[in-house]
Amino acid sequence: MANSRIRSALRQSRRNNAAASEPEPRYMPFGYKLMLSYMLLTLVHVILFGYLANWIFVDSVRKQTSENVQAALRQMKDNIEYRMKDTVRLSDMIYYDETVASRLRRLNEGYYGYESVTQYLEPKFDSVIKATNHRIWLVVYLRNETLPEIYSFYNDSDPLTYAGKSYNMLYLKRIADNSWYKDFPPERYGVTMQWQQIDRDAEFGNISLLRRLVDTASFGRQLDFGFMRLTVKLTEMFETVSPDFGEGTSVRIEDGKGQILFERGAWTTGRIAQVGESNYLTITEPFQDLDWKLVASIPKEWVEKDAKKVKVLTAVIGSASFLLFLGVGGFLSRYFSKRVSRIVRVLDSFRHGSFHKRIRFKGRDEFSTISQSINAMAEHIDGLIQQVYVAGIKKKEAELESLQAQINPHFLYNTLSSISLLAKFGQVEQLHRMVSNLALFYRLSLNEGRTIIPVANELEQAKAYLDIQKVKYTDRLDVLFEIDPELLRYEMVKLVLQPFLENVLKHAWTGDRVHIRVAGRRIGDDIELRIIDDGVGMTPDTLRRISQFDDGEEAGYGIRNVHQRIELHYGKPYGVSIYSKLGMGTSVTIRLPCVPRTAPYVSSRAELDAGRRPE
Repeated sequence: MANSRIRSALRQSRRNNAAASEPEPRYMPFGYKLMLSYMLLTLVHVILFGYLANWIFVDSVRKQTSENVQAALRQMKDNIEYRMKDTVRLSDMIYYDETVASRLRRLNEGYYGYESVTQYLEPKFDSVIKATNHRIWLVVYLRNETLPEIYSFYNDSDPLTYAGKSYNMLYLKRIADNSWYKDFPPERYGVTMQWQQIDRDAEFGNISLLRRLVDTASFGRQLDFGFMRLTVKLTEMFETVSPDFGEGTSVRIEDGKGQILFERGAWTTGRIAQVGESNYLTITEPFQDLDWKLVASIPKEWVEKDAKKVKVLTAVIGSASFLLFLGVGGFLSRYFSKRVSRIVRVLDSFRHGSFHKRIRFKGRDEFSTISQSINAMAEHIDGLIQQVYVAGIKKKEAELESLQAQINPHFLYNTLSSISLLAKFGQVEQLHRMVSNLALFYRLSLNEGRTIIPVANELEQAKAYLDIQKVKYTDRLDVLFEIDPELLRYEMVKLVLQPFLENVLKHAWTGDRVHIRVAGRRIGDDIELRIIDDGVGMTPDTLRRISQFDDGEEAGYGIRNVHQRIELHYGKPYGVSIYSKLGMGTSVTIRLPCVPRTAPYVSSRAELDAGRRPE
């Protein structure tokens, strides 16, 4: 029977521990964490590889486009330089002609000057402008004012449009104050020349080749005797400039100051400035002997039009790869999470006090090793818990028996004292009744050595005790029982009511009468027993001292004994609470758990007196 009680207590303790355990914390399952990390890792790799593939392709397209455009610009530059050199060649026909130099430099008036102009200079100039198929305008400025000027009237229009091919011979003083002439660099024979847009060249879309006229035949010195200007059309000079690189492209020629000399294309520089240069791929090709450069601006969206297709293809391949990896990751995550979940469920059962579950995994891997270790640990812990609980329960039962052994002699001593007084005064009838009730009380108390008795037996013990006391106090003691019949289905620790009834009879008298009411009811899953009297009551200080249910001297011996036995058997939530007010009485509340009855009990006092047990 003792072993049965120990096992029952062990199961009850585990249930209490499980019920009192803290709510399980919320957490993300291992499978979700594994899947999430796998998804992030896969997504990062797919995005990274897709980005790198797209970047490599776009960079390759840009390089290929740049190389193609660079080659086209180089070809354009060569064609432009060829036409510029052709114009320089025309100027060389005059620049290096010593006869022209001597005729233009010699100061002779009259017929010689007329002869020089008509017989040599005009045919020379005419041969120069006829030596090319392009329109050209030749102007020679002279210091020698003995020669006549030759010029035409163009009605304030472009001489190349009006005359086509013509020449003028003017005095140098006409341009002496012009800035472009003053800033012309010092002469290096055969090298110094400039291409500039002077006067109204920019307005008419022309450009001029400027050179000095010098004579080196005079004692090795360079004599500056004039200036030469050859004007050509920009459209003819840059005829080969064509933005045939795609939609929205433009090609322009810039000088060293960043000014645009010529431009062709669907989008002009104004449009480029409006949209932003960052949206264009700019490629330049410098000229060899000039500070000019050929610039091509190509919209990046045109360059990268094929890149969009690659982006779509990359996105499709990346998405398919991601979904494939996701499926593989889901399978692996589910495979491992199932194993981890099984381990977690077993460990949760261990945490709630159940150590009978075991784990079994197929194969030889880390999970198999873990399962074997957990199974061994569970068996070991279960054995240790059994030992600890058995020792604890035995100790607890010993403490309960000790407390019970303490209270029985205490009650017996008080009762025997009363019997002694009755015998002394010769009250034989009352003495007989008290001894009979005492025998009945102890027969119920002993209860074959059981500490836990039915609630009905506890109430019978309380009634037997009060009957003993009525012999002593006769009509001065009035008792009322108000018990809910439902409580008779439960059991409780024995000798709970008697110490408080005894305490009332010892301390609660006010005058020569006292009324006691014993009430019992069920509240939820608990039993509430109350002992109420209309006695003298207690002061707050006395109530505070009595309510200290420790091992000190403050609380009453019987009160402390009952509270400790209830708490020791059922736990901290249960025990005794006292309310009292001086002059009004005291109310003692005893709270116990509803434990269904397992032990039999005697249903009537007549059967107890007969010594028979109910069937």
